[in-house]
This record gives sequence, C-alpha cells and structure tokens, in this order.
Amino acid sequence: MPRVPVADPNRPHSLRGIRRAAHATRKAAHAAVRKAAPAALRRRSPHPRADLSLAHEPRPWARAAALVAVVLVGAWLGLLVVGNVRAPVGPMNTTMALRPSLSGGTKINISPLGSLELASHIAPVRLDVNVDQLDPARSQALVDHPERLSGIQHEVAHDVEHGTLDLALRSCVAVVAGATALGLAVYRRPRRALAAGGLALTLLAASGATAYATWNPKSVLEPKFSGLLSSAPSVVGNARSIVTEFDVYQQELARLVTNVTKLYDVTSTLPAYQPDPTTIRVLHVSDIHLNPASWKIVASLVEQYKVDVIVDSGDTMDHGSAAENGFLDPIEDLGVPYVWVRGNHDSKITQRYLERMKNVHVLDDGRAETVAGLRFAGIGDPQFTPDRSGAQGADASEELAGARLASALRDQRAKGTPADIAIAHEPSAARETDGTVPLVLCGHLHHEGTEVLRYGTRLRMEGSTGGSGLRAVEGKYPAPIEASILYLDRDSRRLQAWDAIKLGGLGQTTAEVSRHLPEENKPGATATPSGPSASTPSPTGS
Repeated sequence: MPRVPVADPNRPHSLRGIRRAAHATRKAAHAAVRKAAPAALRRRSPHPRADLSLAHEPRPWARAAALVAVVLVGAWLGLLVVGNVRAPVGPMNTTMALRPSLSGGTKINISPLGSLELASHIAPVRLDVNVDQLDPARSQALVDHPERLSGIQHEVAHDVEHGTLDLALRSCVAVVAGATALGLAVYRRPRRALAAGGLALTLLAASGATAYATWNPKSVLEPKFSGLLSSAPSVVGNARSIVTEFDVYQQELARLVTNVTKLYDVTSTLPAYQPDPTTIRVLHVSDIHLNPASWKIVASLVEQYKVDVIVDSGDTMDHGSAAENGFLDPIEDLGVPYVWVRGNHDSKITQRYLERMKNVHVLDDGRAETVAGLRFAGIGDPQFTPDRSGAQGADASEELAGARLASALRDQRAKGTPADIAIAHEPSAARETDGTVPLVLCGHLHHEGTEVLRYGTRLRMEGSTGGSGLRAVEGKYPAPIEASILYLDRDSRRLQAWDAIKLGGLGQTTAEVSRHLPEENKPGATATPSGPSASTPSPTGS
C-alpha cells in the first residue's frame, strides 16, 4: 500500500499541504478498491460495455425462408379472398380462379356431374373454372338457332381470352395485397411488407411466364373426366382423327362447351350419346375373376358408348370349374358380339361352355374371325393355374404360344385377309406378334398400359375389369375396376383413340375417364396409320 504523506507536527500546517495530502489519500484508496474488487462487481457497473462476441445474429437463409413463407401464405390467402373472376363462356356463367399446384393444368368443375382435367400447362399454379349455371337466355338462343353452334368457337375463344385477362389482373392485385398485409402483420415494418408484396408479384409473373412457355392447346383433345360415369361419353365426346393443327384449340374448346351446355338443358336429363358413324367402338375387358358386379358395369358401358363389340382377354373365371359356368350366363344378354380368349384361370370346360353361346366368338390356336367389321385372331393361354402356381418353363410356353399366334397372323396376311386385332392373355405372348398386326390386346397383370413395340405393333394391356375379384382387398387399397373403349376407323380399321375407364374399387365410388390419342393422330403429326405396313420390316418367326 502506498505511503500517505503525514504532516510533520514540528512544521507549520498550510492549507495547500492539507489539500494535497487529502487528494493523495483518496487516490490511494480508489486504487486499492479496484485491485481488490472481483470481476463480477466490475460487470455490475451502471454503464456496462456490450460484449459483441456473444451476440447471436439471425442467419440470412433463415430470414429469407421466413420471408418466402410469408409471401407464399399471403399470396395464397389473397387468391382465395379476392382472386376469383366471374366470366361468361358461351352460354355458361363461370367462375375462374388461380390456385397453387405442383403440376399445373386446368380443372373444369361441372357440378354435380364431375370435373374435367386438362394438361394445359406446367407451372406452380392451376386454372380452376367452375361452371356455375347455364344462362337461360343465351342457352335458349342456341336452341332456337342451332346454326349459331358453327360460330360458337370464336365466341368461346373470345370469352376465355377476356376472362383470363381479367383473372390475371385481379390475381396480381390479390397476391400483392395478401402478401403485403401478412408481411405488415408479421414484421410490423412497412419496408419489409412492401418487399413481401414485390416478391409475391415476381413469383406470380414467373409462374405466368412458365405457363405461357409450356402452354399446350392440344390438351383439350385428351381430357380426363372424373365424376358420374353416365355423363362421361357426352362430356368427353366422340373420338376422331385430327390431321391438322388449324384452330384445333378453339374448335375443341367450343365442342367441350357445347357438350356441357347440353348437359345443363332445361329437361335436366342427360343427353343421348350420338356416336361418330365413322368409328367402330370396341369395349376391352379382362380379368373379371368371378366379380358379379362386372356384368352390370359392362352392360352400362355398352349402352352408354354404343359399343359394337366386346373383347375379353381372359381370366373371366377364378378356378375354371363347371360349378362356376353359371356366372357366364349374363353374356348372352349384353346384346353385342363377345370375342373371348382363354386365360390361365379359365379351363377348357369354361371354353366349351362359352362356345355354345350364340353371341360369343371363342378364339384359340390363332383362329381368325370377322366380327362387327373387324378381323380378330387370338390364342388361349397355354397354362391353367387356378391356384396361381407357376409351372416350370412357364415363360417359354407363353412365348411359344405367342410365336404360334404370330405365325397364324402371317398366314392370314398371305391369304389376303390380314387381322386387325390380335388377342392373347399374357403380355409376353402378345409381344411375340410384333410386326404382324397393327394392334394386340392382352391382360393378366391387373393394370392398364400401352406401348408401341419395336416393329410398330401397338400393345394395349387392360387392367382388371373385376377389380381383381376376391383378391381386391389383398393390397393396401382396393384394386380399381378398369376397362377401355377403343375407337377404330371404319374404313382403315386403325386405332384412332381410346378412353381409359377407371372405377373405384371395393367400397369406393369414384369414376375416371381419360382420353388418349396415338401419336400419329395428334395435331401436326403425319397422318400415317400406326402398325406394321408393307415397308415395315417384319421379324422372322421366334
């Protein structure tokens, strides 16, 4: 401790000396306190210094993610609240809206009949069009003056263009307002809220540019209908070969509007389906597996689509026993020819029972018959496995059966009576016919699919029209009931289009109908029929 000067008693006291001594004493005392005080007492100073090294700054990516979340939620809320536009389209009053979506496209809701989905564009927004009601005055004008239907395409195109323009403007206002309002509520800073509104507008503009760049006007040719199955033929309409791209969007959109208008007629009854007289309609079913409900569905499809002939590619039964034969009796009441080949769950007993029915044409060993203007050739499955067992060499036997069918098809061509459609149960057998026939039908795998084989033959595989029968509940979800309507040109007997029909399985009530066109029938494609031709190399026998 430093020495404190003390006044000498022998020396006279002066005021300056006293002050100097007091100041030195205070200074020494302060120094002693600073050395003795712990660090904790020094941090309790009334004016502490901030330790910048301990402060946690928010990470930039977290702030950006939070801002994007606010923008997306605010924009979505804005579209829900003020993003709808009421617009007339032809004789219908509609409500248009943009909705967030991962796949984009257009959805036309035709309540209470169902909805149509069009793959019109790929963008994170979907165009929803709700058909609210039919305008009585405009609808009656079309009824009184049917000649106006020929010019409705221009009216519909103009209405759609005007409605989408209004929707674009309103959507811009909606997303900016929604994102700005939510940004202001979350951040309480006007600058941050305006940034959210600007980002929302940028995202909407980018989505619109993406939709414009991927716009597909041909999507109206391949719609997907979900709803009442009885209204599907009238909404989807006839299939026909389209060989030009001229005004295809306006024409087909006008046709769609016309079909929907008919459904909302004042009679409130569904219109009768008027099939295209230039097409032959083939109903393809397979793998019914003793499901009694299938016959009612088949009969309904025959009536609704005015089917000319039914093709069954096998596995109609489950065990092929004589006790099951009574299940086949409703075939006689369908009212149209029934072409059938044997599956691996069908026995020779089943085959002989069907051969006695007047309207049934059983095909086996490559035999060919002309039915409803088409020439069919088919072969039964070489295996009989009602217990789902697999015999050794099963694949080889299927391929051998397919080779026998292909040989018979080549013989038919050499005789000048080429087959239009070949039928086998197993896909591996059906693939052996590549290059010998334009179209081959099969089943067996319980799911639908289409592929064009190497030498031009189109293979069409049908799902289970019986919903897999008793096996419907083996999987996590009930197996759907599937069938197809094939449209073939009456003159060339070539496939023009097909409708894939999917009904909800056990305990479900959904119905979907999706239209598909072969590549050569799409607008802009060369109008060359699919399948092998004289110039197409044909494979040698397997």
